[in-house]
Amino acid sequence: MPCGSREPGRAMPCKSREPGRAVPCKSREPGRAVPCGSRGPSRAAPCGALPAAALGLRVLVLSAALGTGAARAQPPPFPFWDPSLPWQRRLDDLLGRLSPAELVLQVARGGSDVNGPAPPIPRLGIAPYNWNTECLRGDGEAPGWATAFPQALGLAAAFSPELIYRVANATATEVRAKHNSFAAAGRYTDHTGLSCFSPVLNIMRHPLWGRNQETYGEDPFLSGELARSFVQGLQGQHPRYVKASAGCKHFSVHGGPENIPVSRLSFDAKVLERDWHMTFLPQFQACVRAGSYSFMCSYNRINGVPACANKKLLTDILRGEWGFDGYVVSDEGAVELIMLGHHYTQSFLETAVASVNAGCNLELSYGMRNNVFMRIPQALAMGNITLQMLRDRVRPLFYTRMRLGEFDPPAMNPYSSLDLSVVQSPEHRNLSLEAAVKSFVLLKNVRGTLPLRAQDLSSQHFAVVGPFADNPRVLFGDYAPVPEPQYIYTPRRGLEMLGANVSFTAGCSEPWCKLYSRAELVRVVRTADVVLVCLGTGVDVETEAKDRSDLSLPGHQLELLQDAVQAAAGRPVILLLFNAGPLDVSWAQAHDGVGAILACFFPAQATGLAIARVLLGEAGASPAGRLPATWPAGMHQVPPMENYTMEGRTYRYYGQEAPLYPFGYGLSYTTFRYRDLVLSPPVLPVCANLSVSVVLENTGLRDSEEVVQLYLRWEQSSVPVPRWQLVAFRRVAALAGQEVKLFFQVLAEQRAVWAQEWRLEPGTFTLFAGGQQPGQKTRAPSEVLSARFSVTGTARPLRTC
Repeated sequence: MPCGSREPGRAMPCKSREPGRAVPCKSREPGRAVPCGSRGPSRAAPCGALPAAALGLRVLVLSAALGTGAARAQPPPFPFWDPSLPWQRRLDDLLGRLSPAELVLQVARGGSDVNGPAPPIPRLGIAPYNWNTECLRGDGEAPGWATAFPQALGLAAAFSPELIYRVANATATEVRAKHNSFAAAGRYTDHTGLSCFSPVLNIMRHPLWGRNQETYGEDPFLSGELARSFVQGLQGQHPRYVKASAGCKHFSVHGGPENIPVSRLSFDAKVLERDWHMTFLPQFQACVRAGSYSFMCSYNRINGVPACANKKLLTDILRGEWGFDGYVVSDEGAVELIMLGHHYTQSFLETAVASVNAGCNLELSYGMRNNVFMRIPQALAMGNITLQMLRDRVRPLFYTRMRLGEFDPPAMNPYSSLDLSVVQSPEHRNLSLEAAVKSFVLLKNVRGTLPLRAQDLSSQHFAVVGPFADNPRVLFGDYAPVPEPQYIYTPRRGLEMLGANVSFTAGCSEPWCKLYSRAELVRVVRTADVVLVCLGTGVDVETEAKDRSDLSLPGHQLELLQDAVQAAAGRPVILLLFNAGPLDVSWAQAHDGVGAILACFFPAQATGLAIARVLLGEAGASPAGRLPATWPAGMHQVPPMENYTMEGRTYRYYGQEAPLYPFGYGLSYTTFRYRDLVLSPPVLPVCANLSVSVVLENTGLRDSEEVVQLYLRWEQSSVPVPRWQLVAFRRVAALAGQEVKLFFQVLAEQRAVWAQEWRLEPGTFTLFAGGQQPGQKTRAPSEVLSARFSVTGTARPLRTC
């Protein structure tokens, strides 16, 4: 079985395929198309219309894309090759020419080893196509080098849709350039295509879930806003062509367990309808609205029905309620697991019927040739699947390939000219550095420990210690692209680039920290003026197929930190954390010997450079990241992983006891003041939107950025609702002494509650505005303003507004 493949009840280890770093396991899905005449990412999608200069191009063009990279001398004389025809007419022609056997192979070959690529159809001039591509934050797992941007959870901490857009667009540029090269060489193996299994939109509902790092955190609104930017950035703004197609996963109610206490491959997520619609679905609907070309159905069951055979999920909600007309691909092996893991069906034939009829278009199998969807011919013969249904399932697959440019002359598609010179370009490397800087969250900073003074660097001696201090492998997280080693900067290398006098010891060589050399650590720390302790988890501890059992720092890491503080004897100790799931660092938070704590997540290739910039507070590097998830104060605040009620989970439903660090929390090198919160109108009809303005002032001595956060609280509601909900945010630059007036709009639909349908209700609401949540024990020094407004009228369904 290939890397990342799994059998029921056990995980398969992943293989390492590049120097110094393991390649993580994979889960995938492609993207979907914007229908003719509908809008994709902030643009119109014309119905096959061409610029005037291209209208004369018809069947006998001299070149046409096969896989958008390899060109034919002359395409076959079929209408679907004619770029002047509308998309739907071209699709009608193409699908009408495919035999049932050819149709079956197109839906059965989703990728992964020998299960891909989708085969060529030589008589029609159609090339192979591999659907199996990972683009979470760079061209992940693909052959060759690629720029590695920070892991998704760190990008979410930047609270910047604009940054996500730019990272996704740079990712698509490299994916497209490498695909052009692969296709020109006739290479269609795994991770050579243009249809991405990204972004991951599952809610970080549990702190111990192994895949928290791939998500955008615990809030549906934040995840939805970042998803919209990712999809639009990845797919680009061309009116006709998609740079790389997006796919939103894992759909749905998927957020652990991986393996503790039970396997994800057979897990049944029992969820209340209210929690399903208010927490687990909104960010996926945002992905549809953004124009994503695909969804990936997840491994789990939802209230007893496997996601990849769930008609309510894939047809009634996704296509019926939301209007999605792209394709659904299974997670790797998820269709086989309908029978083998969930025992929901008794045969592969029954499984194929259930999955296809429920709404699954494409099977991504465990590297099998004789996989579930290869039973479709038998189902056709028995009448369990109709030929029209099969054509309907194939249609969005070829529509996606058309929008990627495969069936048009390459000269028409500007993305066809991208070559390998754009991969790891200076612009992309600089963006990776900028993204890492913006992702860091300052959790603690006492006695002015940070920023350090640049003028003191040459006279001070730094100790950089811990298993994350100089080990490139552990700084990336899973689904990471592979950059050239020369572009990878560890914390140690980053400080050395500044000309600092640096001593180093790991103390323990790997994140599990089972073998710890205390004597060497004490020796290095005792001679230092400033101590940087680099601790965390990495994919050794948390990743796909691997949950954590508790919040503790792994192995001897806490002991290492305590020994460093003791040996420093009052000299500054700065704790750098490299993790996704929250860690119990309550000792460090409370102890005066730890002057500062910086959450770095998995910053990837620019780690050391970004850390050096932030520690010095260089221009544009004052920390302004905010936590995208709550950090519990201890295991007593962590509910069972397998219980899918939202009670006690995430800031929206948290218990009465304060967490260690709340969602939205983060400190700055400067101070901010909020004033003049104005809501307009203060009384509004039930279907109306609310306008909000507030003034932000930088009252400190340093230029910086602030993340302005707006939360809504329902004062009366007929059904249970969150205690409050993020409804707007903006990352804002403010010069020292400068004030900025900001304007927001809170949409009526953001007040809606789920009561068997989305409903708007009259009543009183409170809006909070500040740099954090209201009423937190651990908080930034700025105030949180509040104001009330009233909604009049009678309750009504949201769809009637």
